[in-house]
Amino acid sequence: MISQLKTPIRTPGRLAAYAAAVILAAGLAVSAAAAVEATLSPVDAARRDGLPRKVLVGTMVCGPELFTLSLERRLQRMDESLDSIAAQAKSGYPGKRLDLVILPEAFLSHPGDTVGVEAVRLSEVQEPIAAGARRLGSYLIVPMLLNESGAAPLYSNVAVLFDRSGKVAGIYRKVHPVAPEGSDVIETGTKPGGSFPVFDCDFGRVGIQICFDMLYADGWAALAKQGAEIVALPTASPQTTYPSFYAQQHRYYVVSAAPRDHAAFYSPVGLIETEVTQPGTLVHEIDLSYALIHWESFLEEGQAFARKYGDRAGFLYYRDQDEGIFWSNDPAVPIGKMLSSLGLREMSESVERIRRVQDTARGGAPLSP
Repeated sequence: MISQLKTPIRTPGRLAAYAAAVILAAGLAVSAAAAVEATLSPVDAARRDGLPRKVLVGTMVCGPELFTLSLERRLQRMDESLDSIAAQAKSGYPGKRLDLVILPEAFLSHPGDTVGVEAVRLSEVQEPIAAGARRLGSYLIVPMLLNESGAAPLYSNVAVLFDRSGKVAGIYRKVHPVAPEGSDVIETGTKPGGSFPVFDCDFGRVGIQICFDMLYADGWAALAKQGAEIVALPTASPQTTYPSFYAQQHRYYVVSAAPRDHAAFYSPVGLIETEVTQPGTLVHEIDLSYALIHWESFLEEGQAFARKYGDRAGFLYYRDQDEGIFWSNDPAVPIGKMLSSLGLREMSESVERIRRVQDTARGGAPLSP
């Protein structure tokens, strides 16, 4: 797909940003701009200047009734869901392999009222999950209530990452589980995790957050600092505002999996790129080598880019946001090279360049109170 316009979403500061761009386009402060250059951070530069990295990801809305089912039936539902995702990938993206599949929070557990009853031992479910990962040839994130008890009881709300061969590649333990109002018992007895790991997969770097983690900024920032490119969000809540915000703030993809309403791909623009809203599965391709471009008159909302590169590239331009995300489909040409041929800059680079122009024109940075 070359271009797609989304439903208008009004954001604070849009008019100010638009006005600044128009003023610049009109030629004000041109002499100062000519002497000013801005550079991208090493992470942003690597993303922009790297060759295309297409990643095929599957997710799902499982339906709330899942949580009434026995562990055996949930394992069966897992296999059915993986088969559905595999079929969608084969139909929609022929010849491409799946890279990552994400299931909703606590997908595997026993039915019950306390974590001691609900929690599973990894040994109970490891082989069926490993078999599913091998069958798909994909990384697989399976959330569960995990019984890690030894000499003392220990229960965790976790997401286990399996690699393509079915081996456990890592475990994220939910750092911010919820305590209901009027109680100090956390999720009927789970212990909070204490770190935010990022996992190196063969297609990129993956972080994980679980449900109530959405209400705390520390994990999202920690994942960005470690270079996460995709954040998987298995959740019981279908909230969209928090993952949209974090995707935009940290410029990574967020992919959620939930029991109801929304399982979605949130782009680094901070908008839902695609979603499933009823029980079912969804497969979508993203590119981890991309550039974010703000409005420029000569870009013509992406049409100038489309005329020059056609199917060799792709983009989603959001007219109501005056912003787009652009990627290369040419395995030998980075998106950064395509954009520079049109005289375009990455948005963060452009914003910083204009800031320096402003400081030069006013004789210094604005005063802080």
